[in-house]
Amino acid sequence: MSATSPVTPPATAAPRTHRYDTLHILLRSPTFIVGAVILLWWVVCAIAGTWIAPLDPYASDPLNSLTPPAHGHWFGTDQLGRDVLSRVIVGARDILTIAPLATLLGTLAGTALGLVVGYFDGWVDNVIGRAIDAVLALPLVIVALLALAAVGASNLTVILVIGITFTPITARTVRAAVFAERHLDYVSAAQLRGENAFYIMFAEILPNVLPPIIVEATVRLGYAIFTVATLSFLGFGIQPPSADWGLALSESYTLMAGGAWWTVVFDAAAIASLVVGVNLIADAVQGAVDA
Repeated sequence: MSATSPVTPPATAAPRTHRYDTLHILLRSPTFIVGAVILLWWVVCAIAGTWIAPLDPYASDPLNSLTPPAHGHWFGTDQLGRDVLSRVIVGARDILTIAPLATLLGTLAGTALGLVVGYFDGWVDNVIGRAIDAVLALPLVIVALLALAAVGASNLTVILVIGITFTPITARTVRAAVFAERHLDYVSAAQLRGENAFYIMFAEILPNVLPPIIVEATVRLGYAIFTVATLSFLGFGIQPPSADWGLALSESYTLMAGGAWWTVVFDAAAIASLVVGVNLIADAVQGAVDA
């Protein structure tokens, strides 16, 4: 009678358990919960802003321009008599469309580029790696401004420009993670089986370098939000008649000198709260991944 071989657990059991542990750590993290609540609020505003807003955010009322915060206009009105509270709520839509899409573009392109550079090494790393380092030496906002000045400002071009400028940053992170994986036994085993480089990079190595990619993506999202707001403030980002927060600051910041502080403070607070919420999530994800 032949001996019965012991049953071994599936190879995916350990990674799956680790993912459950990471999720459990996140859900117990006050930092993550606070950040998620802030982000969720602005996501709800972005999706259902026109239904949540108490008034039409685009309706002008010149007779009630620059009304201080009071009953009926809890955040006051701007120079055209538009309700600031309604515009702050609806203003989340464009920034929470453009910033995540730009982050996704930069993450996908940077991941693919980092996998190639990290896996092949040699002259590929010397050529592409040096090009990445050269791009990273340039200030992000300056590069984005030059690109948008050349091609023109629109939501699509802002997504493309920010995504492309984020690509080398993500590629450098992925490249470092791949360096740590490419000489491990599972990669050598795949090479001995005759698997092609594409399969090894995306089916074998990529799942094992996902944690740093996720952390990098959450960090980049915070930068993308700030960059979109900055470009809009400078006139190269989201264009009128959007209620975008950065654009609203650009249109109203000169009114601060006349005492109309509410036209600036609430939009600035919205940007700050969203960036803080995303950064809290990024910190919590980093801590959960490192645990």
